[in-house]
Amino acid sequence: MARADSPAATRYTPTYFLASLGAGGLVVTFFMFLMFWVPHSGRPVPVFEDIMAAFSQGGPALQFAIGAAYVGIAFFAFLNVRSLAWNFAALSRMRKSPQWKGFSSSNAESTLLAAPLASAMTINAMFIVGLVFVPGLWSIIEYLFPAALVAFLGIGVWALVLVGRFLGRILSQGGAFDLTQHNSFGQLVPAFALSMIGVGLAAPAAMSTQPAVIGVSLMLSTFFAVAALLYALVAGITAFSSMLRHGSAPEAAPTLMIIIPMMTVLGILGLRQTHGLHTLDGSAGHASDTLMFLARMLSVQVLFLGLGLVVLARQGYFGRFVFGSEASAGSYALICPGVALAVMTHFFVNKGLVAAGLIAKFGIAYWSFSALALIFQGAMILLVLRLNRVHFSSGSNPATAVPAE
Repeated sequence: MARADSPAATRYTPTYFLASLGAGGLVVTFFMFLMFWVPHSGRPVPVFEDIMAAFSQGGPALQFAIGAAYVGIAFFAFLNVRSLAWNFAALSRMRKSPQWKGFSSSNAESTLLAAPLASAMTINAMFIVGLVFVPGLWSIIEYLFPAALVAFLGIGVWALVLVGRFLGRILSQGGAFDLTQHNSFGQLVPAFALSMIGVGLAAPAAMSTQPAVIGVSLMLSTFFAVAALLYALVAGITAFSSMLRHGSAPEAAPTLMIIIPMMTVLGILGLRQTHGLHTLDGSAGHASDTLMFLARMLSVQVLFLGLGLVVLARQGYFGRFVFGSEASAGSYALICPGVALAVMTHFFVNKGLVAAGLIAKFGIAYWSFSALALIFQGAMILLVLRLNRVHFSSGSNPATAVPAE
């Protein structure tokens, strides 16, 4: 994937797993077209048959949206898998290099959690690919849910082992953690990974009709959601304290907005769990409760978006690392917030505003709000292409590629 003289190849860090994560997130943004614009009565998500029926019966606008979704899902799923494979190969080489000893005894060791984070996203992306491209998949879906639970649980155990190794080292050795280098939200990557695993484990609760599968899904996803929130609380408070003393690390400044994708992931996790609980007790959810839940999550995201943009602007980050000549692996942390806002906006509009009866679906207000999601999505597509060109092509540009700590 990367040229031998590219910044990603010459100054590799596990933070580059975020390149795979970002591509996987864009798969989800294109799936939102199908999720909310294609009728799928009797199913929580659209499948191949629903999409083909909508394409054959719909007008030019719907056909164009479906075509764009198919192209986008296929392209970014390919990019997601290719980037993930390249990262694992690069990480394997890094483990054998002289720099590994220093890396594994520093704050940056926590960036290894970007690997299970990206892997969990890839499973989500591949599930979307299956729904969209494989005819008849829904007829065997109940057999796939246990396999999905095992896969996500396996990634969860891997993530917990990495977290345990990192925390065990720094909590058992005095001075093993450098607080002066903790001046970013980079240490929230483990929390983000745990939340991504949690949302994957929650998927069967939203789609299965088997009480045992729903119950296991609810319990496992709750565990990882709680673990993510506790880790984020501790890491966030200590990081903010360090930033107040030392300022935000320029290369890791994009991590100030890592709360945004976490809120989207945990928000979807909450919606999936709620759906599963309603399936178990046979009740119907209240649209007003969902609206307020999503409004609160979106409010947190907007606040952290404002905070992150203020700091990035003050540091001149975009001029240096996005549009300038410098390359930092931490730039890939900019993709997740934009993707997360696009996805959350779709959910807020459709599961919140429309479901509560505040706006009409496909009306002027609907498309005005949905346009925001499309703008976020378009900007992130351009950003992914720009960063991939800078980081994975010729290494003529200077590269800092400092891991977010």
